Amino acid sequence: MSEAFYTDVNRRQDCVLLFDVMDGNPNGDPDAGNLPRVDPETMQGLVTDVCLKRKVRNWVDVTKGDKGNYRIYVQNKGIALNDLHEKAYEDLKLKSTGTKQRREDVEKARGWMCEKFYDVRTFGAVMTTGVNCGQVRGPIQMTFARSLDQIVPLDLSITRVAVTRPEDAKVVEGEGGEGGKGKTTEMGRKALVPYGLYRGYGFYNPYFGKQTGFNKEDLSLFWEALQKMWDLDRSASRGLMACRGLYVFSHEDEKGNAPAHTLFERIVVKRKEDVEAPRSYHDYTVEVKDKDMPQGVKLTTLVS
Repeated sequence: MSEAFYTDVNRRQDCVLLFDVMDGNPNGDPDAGNLPRVDPETMQGLVTDVCLKRKVRNWVDVTKGDKGNYRIYVQNKGIALNDLHEKAYEDLKLKSTGTKQRREDVEKARGWMCEKFYDVRTFGAVMTTGVNCGQVRGPIQMTFARSLDQIVPLDLSITRVAVTRPEDAKVVEGEGGEGGKGKTTEMGRKALVPYGLYRGYGFYNPYFGKQTGFNKEDLSLFWEALQKMWDLDRSASRGLMACRGLYVFSHEDEKGNAPAHTLFERIVVKRKEDVEAPRSYHDYTVEVKDKDMPQGVKLTTLVS
């Protein structure tokens, strides 16, 4: 294998991602009042793949978004997706007839979208709304991340020393000429996890990478985003989040030289025996079983 095997887009890549949160909400659940997501049977914390990919998109947008072929398709800047589809047809000088397009025109528009938008050629997209640009199955897929131990979702009351409506702030005159005060504070809620260490998985499929034009620079940028996106995504609600481990298994064969789940079992994370309630990454031990690797598989530790 070459020195840059983990950025080689002609090889299958599987990864283990470890990250933690302290006194923050890593991924709120809108069906539960924005409390941290949990598995109700085990009370382990959950972070969706969509949440993780959003962080990757934000990192790429900030660091590379002004480059012609690193734009982000799924974004929150008030840009309608159908307008981007229409732009593809305009640039290619094709006639747009809505969702019922000629197959060859759709394929050209699909290629244009893959070339221009990093997240389309990385994660894929369904672009058949309004103006048909086809569908893309992305070469990189991610799983939900799950906490190693149970978490305790806290819903804390907070107060704000400012009111929303002007009538609430007016002074109310009491009986006998005594002056009273109007409403001076308002109540709010804040959800958080005292501490949680989460583990998720990612996969790169070289066959799909060839279909979308995914290249070595794209893969390098993805690994960089997984390491650094946490510092970009700071907010008071998320507390302190950090990447604690990133382990990449690279295969010589495009189809893979070993099942991913058996490779993932080589990264063993355990809570220390004398720790009852984890409150730090140092309350865990991480063992990397890198001896006697399956033939054709190389493990690279990018963060440990």
